[in-house]
Amino acid sequence: MFTASELLDKINSHIADLQFERAPKGLYDPVAYVLSMGGKRIRPVLMLMAYNLYKEDVRPVFSPATGIEVYHNYTLLHDDLMDRADKRRGKETVHKVWNDNTAILSGDAMLVLAYQFMAECPAEHLKAVMDLFSLTALEICEGQQMDMDFEQRSNVKEEEYLEMIRLKTSVLLAASLKIGALLGGASAEDAERLYDFGMNMGVAFQLKDDLLDVYGDTAVFGKNIGGDILCNKKTYMLIKALEHADKEQAAQLKHWITVTDFDRAEKIEAVTGLYNRIGVKLLCENKMSEYNNKALESLAAVNVTAERKRELDKLIKELMYREV
Repeated sequence: MFTASELLDKINSHIADLQFERAPKGLYDPVAYVLSMGGKRIRPVLMLMAYNLYKEDVRPVFSPATGIEVYHNYTLLHDDLMDRADKRRGKETVHKVWNDNTAILSGDAMLVLAYQFMAECPAEHLKAVMDLFSLTALEICEGQQMDMDFEQRSNVKEEEYLEMIRLKTSVLLAASLKIGALLGGASAEDAERLYDFGMNMGVAFQLKDDLLDVYGDTAVFGKNIGGDILCNKKTYMLIKALEHADKEQAAQLKHWITVTDFDRAEKIEAVTGLYNRIGVKLLCENKMSEYNNKALESLAAVNVTAERKRELDKLIKELMYREV
């Protein structure tokens, strides 16, 4: 059994050795640039971890694991363009280094490359893997559209938000685990349990992100807190605040959501103060715990020894108690 950090080293080395030798360079240089940025590589690591539950040699799954990481980075490239983001992992985004059209086209190429890498799996698993990958890719588009729709709405409900983050974030984590399990020879039941584990872990992970954006330590978090507050993002925190606010608190929240000319620090302080009085931090923590517990139940039901599942158990605890 490998540790998560050992698997991260392995997939990092494999991705670093990739050579995009096709022309023109103007299409492939941005692809190499995006992949060189690194990151947590959590999705390929999850695929390798699920595979490693059943098989000792993880090298046969390097190509599908690369496919899931190329796909994830394709979504980030297009997200950055849609959000007009200047930086990603401390480096300039592709549309800033090159231009918008290059970002669109190189992103499209990454999607095709992701499918090519994913298809490099044994023939007996090819249909199941590609069907799941295609469904996941479609669901992520659905989640992204829901997120965009929420920007124009003031009445987003908790269940709608949870469904959006399930589609936008969780399904790719879940698919990474299920594909790794299928390729490793897991039973259909175990593959589904690992899928459920990833799904619930993903929702808890995003809720933690919502929480950290308000209550994180800037020095540890690595970026300024309050970004979601400044842009009125429909997070779990804001949705629950609007749901539980009394008349006066609701009026103050509406003021800060609709005001166009404001001091950034003042808005963050005022909205955070309202969150404190309404008690949304505890509501968010309780919902995180609910999904975390569901994830742990699914993992416990996977039919391998507790020792072999130790790294996955350790990983979800690190994600839940992280400060970044």
